[in-house]
Amino acid sequence: MAEAIGSCLEPLFGCLESTGMLDAAAREVATFVRIKSNWGDLVKARDSLQAVKTTVGAGVAAEEDKLNICDPQVQLWLKRVDELQLDTIDEDYGNLVKFSCFGQCTLHASHRASIGKRVVEVLDEVNKLTEEGKGFKKFGFKPPPEIVDLLPQIETFGLESMLNQLHDLLEKGESNIIGVWGQGGIGKTTLLHVFNNNLEKKAGNYQVVIFIEVSNSKTLNTVEIQQTISERLNLPWNESDTVEKRAKFLIKALARKRFVVLLDDVRKKFRLEDVGIPNPDTNRQSKLILTSRDQDVCFQMGAQRSLIKMQILDSDAAWKLFLSKLSTEVCAAISSNNVIREHAKAICLGCGGLPLALNVIGTAMAGLEGPKDWISVADAIKANMDNFPAVDDMFSQLKYSYDNLTPTQQQCFLYSTLFPEYGSISKEQLVDYWLAEGLLLNDCEKGYQIIRSLISACLLQASNSMSSKVKMHHVIRHLGFWLASKTDQKFLVRAGMALDSAPSAEKWKGVTRISIMSNDIKELSFSPKCRSLTTLLIQNNPNLKKLSQGFFKFMPSLKVLDLSRTAITSLPECETLVALQHLNLSHTLITRLPERLWLLKELRHLDVSVTVALEDTLNNCSKLLKLRVLNLFRSHYGIHDVDDLNLDSLKELMFLGITIYAEDVLKKLNKTSPLAKSTYRLNLKYCGEMHSIKISDLNHLLHLEELYVESCYDLNTLVADAELTTSGLELLTLSVLPSLENIIVAPMPHHFRHVRKLVISMCPKLRDITWVLKLELLERLVITHCDGILKIVEEGSSNEAEAMPDHPSEEQEDDADEWSSDGQSVGKSESTDGEMHSGFSNLRSIILTDVKKLRSICKPRDFPSLETIRVEDCPNLRSIPLSSTYNCRKLKQVCGSVEWWGKLEWEDDEDMDGKLFIPI
Repeated sequence: MAEAIGSCLEPLFGCLESTGMLDAAAREVATFVRIKSNWGDLVKARDSLQAVKTTVGAGVAAEEDKLNICDPQVQLWLKRVDELQLDTIDEDYGNLVKFSCFGQCTLHASHRASIGKRVVEVLDEVNKLTEEGKGFKKFGFKPPPEIVDLLPQIETFGLESMLNQLHDLLEKGESNIIGVWGQGGIGKTTLLHVFNNNLEKKAGNYQVVIFIEVSNSKTLNTVEIQQTISERLNLPWNESDTVEKRAKFLIKALARKRFVVLLDDVRKKFRLEDVGIPNPDTNRQSKLILTSRDQDVCFQMGAQRSLIKMQILDSDAAWKLFLSKLSTEVCAAISSNNVIREHAKAICLGCGGLPLALNVIGTAMAGLEGPKDWISVADAIKANMDNFPAVDDMFSQLKYSYDNLTPTQQQCFLYSTLFPEYGSISKEQLVDYWLAEGLLLNDCEKGYQIIRSLISACLLQASNSMSSKVKMHHVIRHLGFWLASKTDQKFLVRAGMALDSAPSAEKWKGVTRISIMSNDIKELSFSPKCRSLTTLLIQNNPNLKKLSQGFFKFMPSLKVLDLSRTAITSLPECETLVALQHLNLSHTLITRLPERLWLLKELRHLDVSVTVALEDTLNNCSKLLKLRVLNLFRSHYGIHDVDDLNLDSLKELMFLGITIYAEDVLKKLNKTSPLAKSTYRLNLKYCGEMHSIKISDLNHLLHLEELYVESCYDLNTLVADAELTTSGLELLTLSVLPSLENIIVAPMPHHFRHVRKLVISMCPKLRDITWVLKLELLERLVITHCDGILKIVEEGSSNEAEAMPDHPSEEQEDDADEWSSDGQSVGKSESTDGEMHSGFSNLRSIILTDVKKLRSICKPRDFPSLETIRVEDCPNLRSIPLSSTYNCRKLKQVCGSVEWWGKLEWEDDEDMDGKLFIPI
């Protein structure tokens, strides 16, 4: 038998092998003869290889768990192991051993020789792979970093314009440092995530993009930032290195690359070099983009020239985001049920376009289906968002901006929540209240600095840098209520809620600040006991006529009392208000001040302006020795003689508003007079036989800001002559001046150069007001009941020529070269006939009422700041100076009658966008 013969010859072949005398042919015979022995060795070798493969596989898996990649040599070894065809040789050898006769046939012998050879070859390969596998010490390594590390990204709504701005600044911005700022929860992080991922498409432009979450707390985590940079650059990390040494190393590594670093949520200024980030190199076109809740932080980090303010979502985007948080069933219910849809829309509107609020409240309502549930939730949110589930978490996320304020700034912010939910807040009024509350220690400028800080921190909003008013976002206001509730202070705020009666006296107990302003309250007939009350705001209740005689009896701590724009005719005795510092009775029907008002020794601010019925002050004002502000501007009580208002005792007086009834009073005033030194607002009224006014005659009124000339029936001429001293006149009103024909404005500089608001009313003989072109800072123009005016600007008139000299000064030429962002010149514009037009560069509002003969305003020109045009009862006005050729990109609305709008004739073939028109 073949096996028997083979076993007999094996010793012989072993002896021959030991001598080294066998040639290749002999070795082939050996594979034929020793096939069984070789097979046994192969089985053992295979087991060893499998064990080694298991060990190597475990090593590779461990590396992959660390997000490393397999070593290419190990990967190739595993591939070679998998490609061994062991199953085939198992089958062939199994078939072979079925034959027991060595010489059965030539065919069998040939097959045995072939298999024997393959067994030896496979055995050699298995042994070789086993040894290689045992030699591996490293199974994987960190992969080289991708240029962009993709971040989690959710569906976004309404970010397209801000993304486009960011990409534009990345490619064309003036600065290599770009800032994005906005209030908490407005979507800055989402924007940066999307932007990071978008850069994958532009990976060829940069060598590395690094996203760094800067802040989770007030303390900058420098080590964590350095770890992020090191990992993105695949650099070694040495725990023993100091922060300073590591920073220098990282700066050198990053400086060699063209990079984009994204810093999310920068809460305080820090030096880039301190964490290991070099200042972006202009030559390498590297960029740094940061987000912050605070505009000032963006400035401090170097993003002054490339800055984006995040905007709240418009109504469409907000609605889409809100719906995305609801279940499919709820969305279907909203589509099919008008009641649910109405209340869902109200809830969405209540979120104020803030993505965080839409996410939180939308998610909390994801499963509501029935109309009753929606009505209940909508009512709850309208009454008090603070009590809604999940809102605590939202406020906790927004709270950082508040925590980062000083204690004084925090108190000033909380005070701002006393105003109505929608509408504007006067900066001046806020500062006056803060002063009276003792928050500013008589430092008025500090108050305006705090307002700027609150705007920068997105806790207040300003419509533009020149605005005298601020606003508060709806959700931020509720954040303020939430914060106040967690302090010792207790607020009662029912401002702007259409109340016809005040909260009950019981609710006033223990309260520190109360605001019931802007309602329809008719009377306050109780005597509330609120000894801790420091501020009481009742203004803008136009039908409030009566306060109980003992209303102020239990308010010994009251510092601020505002009763302006109510219908009260008298003030209850208030001698108990021993702490009162601020009293506002303006725009009321009060006839006289209380007899014992002089007992309010702490009073610093008394406003009785526009009190049309005030007959007498009972000489109280001169006894209020701490008065700093006394405003009698446009009060019925006025000065007929310089001795009428004796203010010599008011040594601390800083601001005075007065009404003067006689030209002689003006002539007798001198620079040393208390009236002259303190007058900011001047009302000239019923000045008989006064035929002309030269503004230079008022030079002794050093601080004059507002001039209101009315009912001076003989006044014919007003002259704004050349300005020799710095004038601050900003507000000018000319009203009921039936003889006024001439207003003469000198070339620059003149006394009207700072005027921002101009009102001309009931001046029937006035025809030419082309001089308004000279009012370079004019923001608001109001003209009413002026029957003689045919055109606002007489094109080509002498006044216009004076406003636009043929040979401008170097300074004017520089101004003319300024360009707006869309390429339109904002310094001057050119009409179709080539004539150059300037002026109105700051004009924001035009109001024309009952100007019967008015035919035109002016020829079309640039209006770079214009937002509103309002026209009423101007039947001959057939055109407005707007054209697609000129810049009026900020225009938001044109108000007028439908009939008037339909008859307008346009400079262009096409009408202006109909969306701008608002019928009145």
